Amino acid sequence: MKEYILLTGASSGIGYEMANQLAKKALNLILVARTESKLKQMQADLTKRYGILVQYFAADLSDVSAAKDLYKRVKDENLLVTHLVNNAGVGNYGNFTETSLEEELNMIQLNISSLVALSKLFAQDMVKRKSGKIMNISSLVAFLPMPYFSVYSATKAFVKAFSETLAAELEGTGVIVSSLYPGTVDTGFTTPGMQSTNLHKTKPMHAKVVAAQGVEHLLHGKGKKLVGFQNWFNSKLPSFVPDSIMMKIKKNLASQA
Repeated sequence: MKEYILLTGASSGIGYEMANQLAKKALNLILVARTESKLKQMQADLTKRYGILVQYFAADLSDVSAAKDLYKRVKDENLLVTHLVNNAGVGNYGNFTETSLEEELNMIQLNISSLVALSKLFAQDMVKRKSGKIMNISSLVAFLPMPYFSVYSATKAFVKAFSETLAAELEGTGVIVSSLYPGTVDTGFTTPGMQSTNLHKTKPMHAKVVAAQGVEHLLHGKGKKLVGFQNWFNSKLPSFVPDSIMMKIKKNLASQA
């Protein structure tokens, strides 16, 4: 049976770049995103350029039943998923009392609930086979929760805690769970307001660079990986800067420039 890497959020940003870099390594892919036309084009391009097998499923993982439906569709097609990359995610920016509750509930569904569902369903299969890898894409804000990104920061902190504890639970089963922590990335991910914050005064990292480290970590790494020395250093700041001062610094960074 042919082996596949399943990648969510595959049609743009880090996911798109990871798909291309994995395809270049002659690895078969299952691509998941909302827009079928983009996925169909990726399938045609990647199969033509690299001669790999590419399957795709259009799914909106912010829908409560989408993760279970996706898993069922993969099983119905008899596809063997050896690696799962939970990359799909969304964020928003603004004062919590003024942002959309509906958007934030959808964000929690996408960033947390669907990630948990896919991890559980595919991890159960992997444990039975005694092999497999799951990599969850979190964010630097898991270490440095930012004002005006309150719900987004909380979802990424959840991904960090979930990934670390699941990795410990599955130790010795043959299943490796890892997590990746980019900082600010030059993708279409940003929403209105984000690009005018002080966070964007420093040049965002290119998605290709983040994807390259993600591919390496997925295939050969384990545990946590912060992308870039500056992000690693910033993640350590709360260890020696008092909370009250740290939060003032973060509020200034997240404020409109």
